[in-house]
Amino acid sequence: MRNPPRVLIVEDESAIAELIAVNLRHNGLSPIWAEDGEAAQREIDSVLPDVILLDWMLPGQSGVSLAKRWRADPRIKGVPIVMLTARSDEGDKVSGLDAGADDYITKPFSTQELLARIRAVLRRRSPEQALDSVSVGELTLDGATYRVSFGGQALKVGPTEFKLLNYLMRHAERVHSRSQLLDKVWGDHVFIEERTVDVHIKRLREALGDAGAMVETVRGAGYRFTSQAVLPTPAAATAGQNASAAA
Repeated sequence: MRNPPRVLIVEDESAIAELIAVNLRHNGLSPIWAEDGEAAQREIDSVLPDVILLDWMLPGQSGVSLAKRWRADPRIKGVPIVMLTARSDEGDKVSGLDAGADDYITKPFSTQELLARIRAVLRRRSPEQALDSVSVGELTLDGATYRVSFGGQALKVGPTEFKLLNYLMRHAERVHSRSQLLDKVWGDHVFIEERTVDVHIKRLREALGDAGAMVETVRGAGYRFTSQAVLPTPAAATAGQNASAAA
């Protein structure tokens, strides 16, 4: 029998943490509580959780700092993070997403909303898993090794951006709305904000460098991956750099 999903609650207010834990336990989940970043790190080092509920305001390191640190750790970076916070401004939400959070829930929240968001990130797997390689122009994505290269040069692409790129490359030249990308890349849920797509598109373009021009914004419609973008080949870019250096 499969063990229930482990949910690490990183929350310094014990009353809130206990209330969340009780509701999670009653709904078939296995909650673990950590009151600060150090305690959370010990739990993660012991057993990797399936989901992390991370409070924004914590003693010591903030939730945003912890999210950034964990996203940089190869062992932890694939674990979904849901930020819990009293901050509701759009700028704060974007900061949480930029730090690496997969979703965002503002206090006070209902138990049903929290459970729905947890279930959403638990099932949030790309319907079209990257199992083989796909190439568009000089850009190649290898699903077997989780590697991306442009003109033979390896690129560093995060896990969510990898899934997003995989979907876009396999459906090149089509325009996809934000809601379509949420359904196809993140999963068939309704709670995560469409703004999340914009954040990950930005990250993807940055990771692709010159090849980022292949990810086009179609105003009022969404995004399109195209081979028609005008961009330098890696070889040409390298030659130009060498010529400049020689001069």
